[in-house]
Amino acid sequence: MYKAPVEEIAFTLKHVAGMAQAIDSGLLGDLGEDLVEAILAEAGRFATEEIAPLAEIGDRQGARLSDGEVSTPDGWRDLYRNWAAGGWNGLTAPEDFGGQALPHMLNVAALEMWNSGSMAFALCPTLTMGAVEALNVHGSAALKEKYLARMVSGEWTGTMNLTEPHAGSDLGVLKARAERCEDGSYRIFGQKIFITWGEHDVAENIIHLVLARLPDAPPGTRGISLFLVPKFLVDDDGSLGARNDLYCHSLEHKLGIHGSPTCTMIYGDGKFGGEKGAVGWLIGEENRGLACMFTMMNNARLAVGMQGVAICEAATQKAIAYARERTQGRAPGWNGSGMSPIIDHPDVIRMLLTMKALTQGSRAIAYACAHAIDMAHRAADRREHWQERAALLTPIAKSFATDAGVDVASLGIQVHGGMGFIEETGAARYLRDARIAPIYEGTNGIQAIDLVTRKLPLSAGGQIRVFIAELKAIAEAVRSSNLDGFGTTAERLEAAITDLEEATDWLLTRLTRGQSAEALSGATPYQRLFGLALVGCYLAKGGLARPADRAGEGRIALCRFAAENLLSETAALKDRVVNGAEALAAAHSVFA
Repeated sequence: MYKAPVEEIAFTLKHVAGMAQAIDSGLLGDLGEDLVEAILAEAGRFATEEIAPLAEIGDRQGARLSDGEVSTPDGWRDLYRNWAAGGWNGLTAPEDFGGQALPHMLNVAALEMWNSGSMAFALCPTLTMGAVEALNVHGSAALKEKYLARMVSGEWTGTMNLTEPHAGSDLGVLKARAERCEDGSYRIFGQKIFITWGEHDVAENIIHLVLARLPDAPPGTRGISLFLVPKFLVDDDGSLGARNDLYCHSLEHKLGIHGSPTCTMIYGDGKFGGEKGAVGWLIGEENRGLACMFTMMNNARLAVGMQGVAICEAATQKAIAYARERTQGRAPGWNGSGMSPIIDHPDVIRMLLTMKALTQGSRAIAYACAHAIDMAHRAADRREHWQERAALLTPIAKSFATDAGVDVASLGIQVHGGMGFIEETGAARYLRDARIAPIYEGTNGIQAIDLVTRKLPLSAGGQIRVFIAELKAIAEAVRSSNLDGFGTTAERLEAAITDLEEATDWLLTRLTRGQSAEALSGATPYQRLFGLALVGCYLAKGGLARPADRAGEGRIALCRFAAENLLSETAALKDRVVNGAEALAAAHSVFA
């Protein structure tokens, strides 16, 4: 059974991601370490004792649709209401609407624990938090007054309606339409697919954020508007009124996250009688909806990265527990009677250490991204720097952590052997759940495009060069530390950072020359190269932060393992970035 690693989470927040320094600098207001630890401890307790025990039920039963109404798995309705009653939905929300305005770092740490408990359950609050942020940033005062407080409390939930059958990654071709009404509202018509928690029974109202196109809108993404479309209309006194003209037509049958209802939503076909068209209200400006939705999507991309971290942690815990109990053969040096636990076999140790290194490294990347977001809001004198740092780290946090989630869950099955392939152990669920995360909220290929074409050129390449200099300083700190146990970590870090720097220079040169095809050919391997270099550096930073006790020795040992066993991949990845484009272009003929 999953147990929230509260101590490890707190250490990474404070000593690797930068929270301790931010607290000491007064950038986080009255927040102190005691409050941080108290919040994390209670979040960990709730994830361990209340969410995790219902995860298997959610996976087995799934969400169920009957006559347009969705029932969630047994116990989930009460689970959600207990979660909302704890105030968790409002950790980072504005105080004016009942939120606590706490740092984003705390929220992503809590999100990790919710998702380790049950990724399918945690998707509901994840979408609501994103909707709250988009509405708070872009909504009118009237919309915020009517909807935000009850979304912040979790009494109402939120969704994001982008995808259509013909419009996935390319939103410029979406067909959902909106018509203006004399009273200032709009009528929405169309179909949306893959809508996470688009219909359910855990909250009394669902607030849909829907992208649609006005009749006179310009073509492509320049002609998309964003609308707030509630399941139930809300009267002026805040009470719920008539059912809006929208409903869930069907639920998808999925590889994983079975407890999360993934809906096909129909807007405006008159199912409930009366005038056709779902009533909605504009968020932001007409034809500027994509900019509004990106506020929600950027929030969601880091949240999806946390899903990868969460699956890594849960799968690793399960694999370690199994490896300690399962006996097979006699490991080298085994002096006991009978068979030895498989955790003593070198190949199993290698798999478990790989899982643990990818877990802790992915966590550090994601938390560092959250730290940059917090600093962009709180460090006024360096706001632009931190905005760029958050922008640079977001695609890596999303892509590397979710790829790691798939890899770690797969290794977890391998550690279990044949029993991992059997559903009763629960190891397979992690892989089934993890597989969606590299796909939604912008595929990891799209994250790579974003990283290379939009994020590397920030400040004419200045942001990435400053970041690489910071990584070099970590490697130098390892070299000069004289601490036992690091082995050749410093040399391996320096080699990985050099690979990153040379690949970065090559890509920036190609972009400057207008050779976008060559740059994009290396985007995905570059993204992984970047992530691996960060894993090595952040594990080293953790090893340097607390070297004087047993836990510190363990951090150094894990860092050394990662440096000497995982970082050699960066050389091959750099070669693929620099030399792979020509072969890729020539191979198009394979599909002729």
